[in-house]
Formats: sequence, C-alpha cells, structure tokens
Amino acid sequence: MARKFFVGGNWKCNGTSEEVKKIVSILNDGKVASADVVDVVVSPPFVFLPLVKSSLRPEFHVAAQNCWVKKGGAYTGEISAEMLVNLDIPWVILGHSERRQLLSESNEFVGDKVAYALSKGLKVIACVGETLEQRESGATMDVVAAQTKAIAERISDWTNVVVAYEPVWAIGTGKVATPAQAQEFIMIHFGNRFQ
Repeated sequence: MARKFFVGGNWKCNGTSEEVKKIVSILNDGKVASADVVDVVVSPPFVFLPLVKSSLRPEFHVAAQNCWVKKGGAYTGEISAEMLVNLDIPWVILGHSERRQLLSESNEFVGDKVAYALSKGLKVIACVGETLEQRESGATMDVVAAQTKAIAERISDWTNVVVAYEPVWAIGTGKVATPAQAQEFIMIHFGNRFQ
C-alpha cells in the first residue's frame, strides 16, 4: 500500500481575524490532490480555531498547537483535550521544539500528553528533532530516539499519530533537513513499521 502524504502548516502565534480569513480563502481555492492521497492539516492559534474550522474546505483538517496533559482544572492558559474535542478539532501538535525549549517540556511530559490526547480521540502530530549543537556532536539519533521512545513507552497504537521530524537547526537558518535524513532515522529505529 502506498504511503499517504501529509502536509501540515503551523501558524504559530501569528495573525489577525482578517489575515486568517485571507489565508483560509487562499487555501480553499488551492488545488490539492484528493483526501485519499494527502491529509492537509492547518494549525492556527487557539483563538482562531472556530473561525478556521467553520470556513476551511471540508477535506482539510484543523489542529490545535498544544493541549494539556490531563483533564482541565486550575491550569491557567492551558487548553484541554476535552475542549478540543468539544470544538470538533480532530488534531493537535505536541512536542514542538519551542515548547520543549522555552517551557522545558520533557520527553516524558510530551509522551504523557500524546497518550492523553489519543485517549480522548484526538489525532496527534508528535514533533521530534535535534538542535544544531546536538547534530554537530553526532547525537541526532540518540536525541530523536529518546524523544520517540518516550512516546512509544506510553502508546501501542500509532494509527492516529504522525511523527513530524522537525530539526531545530533547520528552523529559520536556511539549512534544510532532507527527506532522506528523516527516512534514515525512521528506518534505523522503526524498520518497516511506518511504510
């Protein structure tokens, strides 16, 4: 069976209502292969999730940029998986490098978040990747394996997980990770499980 393509766009902490409407209009007019060939997922800031969900063409999907590790409560500023389900948002990005670095989210914490989100029926884009320093020291495989292992120890079914190899060293540097680099990691650590 041929592997289905996945195209995801994280809008991070950007945009106004008017800018979001323009982006959605452009996406809606775009020519894209059918949904049986490619999944297209966009991830606007949380405040724009309902707007994007209601105006984006139906074969495209919407993802939240994060969710909390357990049911809601006294977690100011966090979004629960239950809230996303209530908004009919099917996807969530977890383990993004910015959250790992700026908010000190550990591999284990990310693994717990992935497991919890899946338990609530969400699909997960699980980000893994190394810094430039880690890459130059030859630690890429160890770093990414540890990140992935923390998820694998908490889940057994990867059906609703997309592992996004996001090398931190490639973000905003002009250096690009090749598909071959991502495929190398997958083959070494997972063999043919994700063909």
